[in-house]
Amino acid sequence: MLPGLIAVLSLVGLFAALLGDGWWDGIAWLGLGLPAVLGIWPILRRRTTTPVQTGQPKIKN
Repeated sequence: MLPGLIAVLSLVGLFAALLGDGWWDGIAWLGLGLPAVLGIWPILRRRTTTPVQTGQPKIKN
């Protein structure tokens, strides 16, 4: 479902960018900006929620 939403938003944004100026530019910004944010969101979320573990795991005896 999300890939389809990203595709539709991208197509709307590209179509609006080709149509004209004024409020079409706002639609183009939203149509092309939201897919970029949706694509980057999991990467940003992963970096802020899970710390990176370094070194060897400790073995308990």
